Amino acid sequence: MTLRVLLVDDQPLVRAGIAMLLAAEPDMAVVGECGDGADAVAQALALRPDVVLMDVRMSGMDGVEATRRITADGFAGDPDRPVKVVILTTYHVDETVYAALRAGASGFLLKDAVPAELTLAVRAVAAGEAWLDPAVARGLLDEFTARPGQHAPTPARMRGLTEREREVLVLAAYGLSNTEIAASLVIGEATVKTHLGRVLMKLGVRDRTQAVVAAYQHGLVEPGSRAFS
Repeated sequence: MTLRVLLVDDQPLVRAGIAMLLAAEPDMAVVGECGDGADAVAQALALRPDVVLMDVRMSGMDGVEATRRITADGFAGDPDRPVKVVILTTYHVDETVYAALRAGASGFLLKDAVPAELTLAVRAVAAGEAWLDPAVARGLLDEFTARPGQHAPTPARMRGLTEREREVLVLAAYGLSNTEIAASLVIGEATVKTHLGRVLMKLGVRDRTQAVVAAYQHGLVEPGSRAFS
């Protein structure tokens, strides 16, 4: 299957470089490019890409608001094929990154990341995984831990998870893919997806990324080298 990618950045040279990189991948195709958030929303609706690579700081509608609209329920018309967003940022951690996470972004990548990380991030997010650049992840965890009341699901919600759901959440927090989680727990990949879906519902979070952050906030796992990689 070819992954359809929409590029959103207000710098044409940045878009050209990313487009050239993705064009070299046999399983990826750039279906559109634009330089502002409003155009990104319009193109995402028209083109139905699998993944949007989204700059956050743009004139007019910024990447946060564009992400919020693109990830809104019912946007793509097919709940089984939502449009995923990976935020591209030159900043390790700032309020814009937190806002994009709350808006529904599935991943964050620094613009100075190595090319292989970009393609891995696109594939991971398209497959329903979370992807956070380690530098961004550490900052997010520090900030969310410092302000748990604003972002974390309540302890009661966390206690509502079954033992198996907690196991799946912990493995996801350590960066394992659905396939790897299935192999580790000796269950089917479809079962992993079902458990993750229940975790999201019970915790009241939007996506896998927010669920993983919640696992760290509640001490289910400690930050380590395997997290978000």
